[in-house]
Amino acid sequence: MLLSDSEFISYISKSFNENGLGQYLTHGTVQKFLTLTKFMLEENEKFNLTAIKDEKKIIINHYVDCVMLAKHLKKGSVIDVGCGAGFPSLPMAIVNPDLKILAIDSTAKRINYVNECIALLGLENVRAIAMRAEDGARMPEYRESFDFATARAVAEMRILCELCLPYVRTGGKMVAMKGKNAEFELRAAKKAVSMLGGKDAAIKEVKIIGDGEDFSHPLIEISKTAKTPAVYPRPYAKISKNPL
Repeated sequence: MLLSDSEFISYISKSFNENGLGQYLTHGTVQKFLTLTKFMLEENEKFNLTAIKDEKKIIINHYVDCVMLAKHLKKGSVIDVGCGAGFPSLPMAIVNPDLKILAIDSTAKRINYVNECIALLGLENVRAIAMRAEDGARMPEYRESFDFATARAVAEMRILCELCLPYVRTGGKMVAMKGKNAEFELRAAKKAVSMLGGKDAAIKEVKIIGDGEDFSHPLIEISKTAKTPAVYPRPYAKISKNPL
């Protein structure tokens, strides 16, 4: 059963406050999350945007989770690689105008949807373009020009590092939102991190309080300390067939 507007507002306020995110809630941001949820569920009937259709779970698993990342990044330029239905791009853009976000995805339908959301919500600090990650990372206007590269549920770390680190400037960071295999993936990606100019990779556990169910979401954070060699990223077929 769908929540009423007042029930939605009450639940998102409760969830953000319980997770230490109350500072991001204003009348404007709450209304944007309400509008986004209604539009997403409506568009989800046309094509698959999210497997989560329960509004309370959307608030916890999508909004709280992604705003935790916005809190972690605080300020700077961000490229969201493989943004899908706009996560984490849209929640981060809603709550943090100090983040200037470029959302990319290889699927034009998803990017069209994200751009519709951007227009609907009146967001001025995020834009979305259809582009393959390995192609964009070779464009001078994007290569090594972002403070942060983020990715959520895109690929395993050896592949993800080659897709993301070439976008990050020296002194910036790659931050990947991962699941229960984060530690194993990071160990396997040690060589890739080093070859691509990264260093000091670490896992940070983000604890999230849900509706009677608490869980943690690992963030893998990699510092960019040297330029990525010009040969990377390779074509995706080579990346996936022979990860670093």
